[in-house]
Amino acid sequence: MKNNRLVVIGGDAAGMAAASKVRRMQPDREIVVFERTDYSSYSACGMPYQIAGLVEKADNLIVRSPERFREKLSIDMQMQHEVVAIDRDKQRVEVVDRNNGTSRYEPYDQLLVATGARPFCPDISGELADGIFGLSTLASGIKIQKFLTDNRPQKAVIVGGGYIGLEMAEALVRQKLDVSLVQRGEQVMETLDPDMGKLVSEALEEIGVKLYRKEELRGFETNEKQVTAVVTDRRTLPADIVILGMGTRPNSGLAKDAGLELTIKDAIKVDEQMNTSCDNIWAAGDCAASRHRLTEEEVHISLGTIANKQGLVAGTNIGGGSAIFPGVIGTAVSKICSIEVARTGLQEKELDRLGWKYVSATIEAKTRAGYFPGAGPITVKLLAEKRSGRLFGGQIVGDCCSAKRIDTVATALTAGMSVEDLIGLDLGYAPPFSPVWDPVQTAARALIKEI
Repeated sequence: MKNNRLVVIGGDAAGMAAASKVRRMQPDREIVVFERTDYSSYSACGMPYQIAGLVEKADNLIVRSPERFREKLSIDMQMQHEVVAIDRDKQRVEVVDRNNGTSRYEPYDQLLVATGARPFCPDISGELADGIFGLSTLASGIKIQKFLTDNRPQKAVIVGGGYIGLEMAEALVRQKLDVSLVQRGEQVMETLDPDMGKLVSEALEEIGVKLYRKEELRGFETNEKQVTAVVTDRRTLPADIVILGMGTRPNSGLAKDAGLELTIKDAIKVDEQMNTSCDNIWAAGDCAASRHRLTEEEVHISLGTIANKQGLVAGTNIGGGSAIFPGVIGTAVSKICSIEVARTGLQEKELDRLGWKYVSATIEAKTRAGYFPGAGPITVKLLAEKRSGRLFGGQIVGDCCSAKRIDTVATALTAGMSVEDLIGLDLGYAPPFSPVWDPVQTAARALIKEI
């Protein structure tokens, strides 16, 4: 068979979604996956909850083991094997067996790069000390869990107030650590507008997190290679463990060295079919860029939902079918104890950068009928074009059952709906689930007055 040997670099969401799709389309295809860790097809997003004690063990986060891929799908899973170079001219990759340090070359007819992302940390003193962790893979989460068990740290400092930072703040509070969080901006969760981010900052402080806003990381103090403190431009915070929550960057070094074209944040540039700038090489997942459906700009958003969809598209095309990845609008949800956070579309600073004229409205409501037990507060913010009413984005902060309402806004954005269309949606209602006017529609009614 022409183009018979598929090599996949990376055995998590995108890589295994693609490999599995190719196998279903081409039962006789030779498929080899090289994964540098011991784990395949897992939910790294679940690690904060496992560390918090809400998930019994890390193994529960594994969707499919390497053995299952070998036995059920006849995919050659080579674990603890790291690809260190791509030779495009000879169509081969250099692979290091991490078990014994030996190196060899493996040929490919088609290649998928699914190398994921890595936690970001600026190049500062002490960054390699023991006790400093990023969280981007199951292996990194297991290392954090082991460190907590073996060392019993008392003081934790989280650097960065993004999704991972906030989820780990909750996890470590649940584990009875004294938790501080250093945030460069005025509020945490900078993918929200400042007024909505303020609600999240307040929620963090309510659960006992000491929040240090508008402070820059300067370095780490260490003692015999063990971190002892985090140094900012304003203070020194004692620390037995440090979690880096400053976002991730595409793990695109292999692609760059191979001469593949990169784009925003050094993500691998791909087309709608996940082709790279080289004909027989695809890329998918956290290492690859996406197209924003509202702005048409290239963006890099590191989420498991995107990685799985990109992997499926790549696998379909590698397997001889035809599929297109339609792009993203930045939908994301998170939780800090009882507070749920959600966002989709564009925020004010992005609209200002684009020069788009917009209006916004923010409302406070209840998650259920006010008289029904368990009704909690919810704040919804919507943004739309000033004259046409075309929806631009939405943000939600509230109690239980708040966050998934963002899916209504995401659907409306994807369909190109206006605020008036959103008001007219025939949404479900019963007192245990919603007020008679869903909070999203209440926000839309407030917003249309501004339009």
